[in-house]
Amino acid sequence: MNPRQRRGLVFMAISILVALATFFVVTGYVANVNSQVGSRVTVYRATQPIEPYTALSTDNLEPVEVPERWVSKSSVLRMDDLLGRRVGFRLNAGSTVSSDMLIPSSSLTQDEREVAVNVDSVTGVAGRVRPGDRVDLYAVFADVPGLPKSVKVLARDIRVVSIAGEQQVTQAGEGGIEEQSVIPVTLAVVPKVAMSLTYAANFAAEVRLVALPNDVGTDRRGEVDAFDASELGGTAVPEGEER
Repeated sequence: MNPRQRRGLVFMAISILVALATFFVVTGYVANVNSQVGSRVTVYRATQPIEPYTALSTDNLEPVEVPERWVSKSSVLRMDDLLGRRVGFRLNAGSTVSSDMLIPSSSLTQDEREVAVNVDSVTGVAGRVRPGDRVDLYAVFADVPGLPKSVKVLARDIRVVSIAGEQQVTQAGEGGIEEQSVIPVTLAVVPKVAMSLTYAANFAAEVRLVALPNDVGTDRRGEVDAFDASELGGTAVPEGEER
């Protein structure tokens, strides 16, 4: 074997060693990346700010693939699990939705309906009740033609479904358009009560929640259902009439 052939063999051996070294380096790098990233899963994140109690949909959510080891199991959901569901707080754009954020699905019975009412943040007791508590509903009638100024019990022993955060609403007042702080409260009621509550929310001067003690089974049939000026020794004059 002449010197040229020996040099050729040496170069070939070096090339093979470099190729093997490169192979092992690349393989090790890929293995290291795989060990850090692992398999990927699909999660859903907000494409825009989502206000509390807004229904989730394809309009405000998008699928994103991320490494499985970087997310919690509660974030691995299907779109079918999210459609129509709600979150009780504001989600910023880019926030990932997880199952523990979702408000539980409706627990209404066949005879119940959900209805929401805005409770005054100052005079109401929304800050003292929680979902699952029971309340009475009072309505203050002061400006309804044909009705005396009075307070009436709309319904008793009503279950609270959810309570939203304090919000600002505009309404017409004696001095023009006014801002009022309210707390939206969702209640589970029978259809008849839903109608009376809707009427009171639009025509009564105020609707209040009255918190109840934990006295399940107590007989409350003797409680007063209405109160007007006659209870104070005056005369309950219907609106639009003169004494």
